[in-house]
Amino acid sequence: MKVLLVHNYYGSEAPSGENQVFDSETALLRRHGYDIRTYTRHSDEIRRRGAWGMVVGGAATPWNPFSARVLRSIVDEWRPDVVHVHNTFPLISPAVFYAIAPRSARVLTLHNFRLCCPAGIPLRDDQPCTDCFSGSVVPALRHACYRKSRVATIPLAVSVALHRALGTWRKQVEAFVALTEFQKSLMIRAGLPAGRVFVKPNSCAEPSKIFPYDQRADRIVFVGRLAPEKGIGDLITAWLAWGPAAPELRIIGGGPLRASLEHRTRSAAARNVRFLGHLPAADALAEIGNARLLVVPSICYEGFPMVIAEAFARATPVAVSDAGPLPHIVTDRGAGVTFRAGDPASLLRQVRRVRDDDACGGLSVAARVAFETSCSESASFTTLERIYTGAVQNRVGPAA
Repeated sequence: MKVLLVHNYYGSEAPSGENQVFDSETALLRRHGYDIRTYTRHSDEIRRRGAWGMVVGGAATPWNPFSARVLRSIVDEWRPDVVHVHNTFPLISPAVFYAIAPRSARVLTLHNFRLCCPAGIPLRDDQPCTDCFSGSVVPALRHACYRKSRVATIPLAVSVALHRALGTWRKQVEAFVALTEFQKSLMIRAGLPAGRVFVKPNSCAEPSKIFPYDQRADRIVFVGRLAPEKGIGDLITAWLAWGPAAPELRIIGGGPLRASLEHRTRSAAARNVRFLGHLPAADALAEIGNARLLVVPSICYEGFPMVIAEAFARATPVAVSDAGPLPHIVTDRGAGVTFRAGDPASLLRQVRRVRDDDACGGLSVAARVAFETSCSESASFTTLERIYTGAVQNRVGPAA
């Protein structure tokens, strides 16, 4: 099968799970003998151009005829069976789906909720918000949902409204890849055709070594962007309440809250909190693999955090908030525990229970089973191949 993979890389100043998934799936398909080509753009292209670059990116977001023309020429020349798009924002745009038809089956991975939410993350005032999912995008403009700027929100809101009016998602995509059943259900309610939405969790590579759980350090880890939607403030509040008896908490990643969080943890009560900043991928994975627990305290609707798949691969249990799909990903598989989103006391209670529970070794075993059945590269390839087959059938019709 010939597959053209399309992706707009986010800025290089911070790690991106979407970039990571694109790279890993490209390599995975090549290893399985697929004939692969890629078309990529980089958000760094506009960031290097300053304010003018922001104008160019905003204009390209709803409809970029130049990227559409390039995609059309590639498809005309190469004739791929499938064109699999990961991210079109901001430089590629959904115009490419019109350029591809009817030559190839079109697949779109739903890494976030940007098809119906201008912010991409359906969160407002620290609460999940789906006001724009099936109606007007006026709420996003009113509340300046993208980067707290009405000017920055306009091109994204225009894109959502335009492609909703054109029926792009009903008419121009043969298969959507949702990351969880929760996301699938939400996006179908927002208007996606139910028969074309498939579920495929994110996957990661097999680790070279798994540390025995009973030999790990008394250490708990957070890996992610230090931003309000990730619930990192609640995690710090819980550790301050735990006091000097708390195990070491290692925080990996950077973001806008880092300075304020470090200021909060300068007291003796928080001496067991360490901010490690951005680490090379191998070092971050080693930290996950030697921890007794990974904590994901998000207050927003996540897709399928790569860090959870990486924890499962290393038999590391996960404590997650009850926001969106996270309980389904973790506790439904018996691989961790859930606490109330935005509730530091609930977080503390559950993390302390896991840390002190003799049964936590069983959570470690379940985490590894979850990886093998859902998040391994072999499981991912099998599902991806089924999605591609379904996309081709949706394009040519049931008779073929």
